Amino acid sequence: MNFRSFDEFWPFYVMQHSNPSTRRWHFTGIIASIVALLCSVLISRWFLALVPLFGYGFAWYSHFFVEGNVPASFGHPVWSFLCDLKMFRLMLTGNMEREMKRLGKRPLLQPS
Repeated sequence: MNFRSFDEFWPFYVMQHSNPSTRRWHFTGIIASIVALLCSVLISRWFLALVPLFGYGFAWYSHFFVEGNVPASFGHPVWSFLCDLKMFRLMLTGNMEREMKRLGKRPLLQPS
């Protein structure tokens, strides 16, 4: 798919993350990457190797085994990274579900 702008790509990205578990795996990967980045500054530069491993590892796991689709980063790495950060911010502030509804994507219900 060809997208002309970030704003055009964002709804596609959200659709690729319709399962709440997928979004949680992404969130966990970003937190783990931040921790690894901090450890690389405070402890050893070798922790830098873990930053992309955690960031992409958790996200790709969620796409292949939870969402059942191909990561958007394969075709659009820069926009996907920026969308990851936007989704992380929206989740951190509790606004991701509102954004899903705004875009017309109904979140999947999780069993209790």
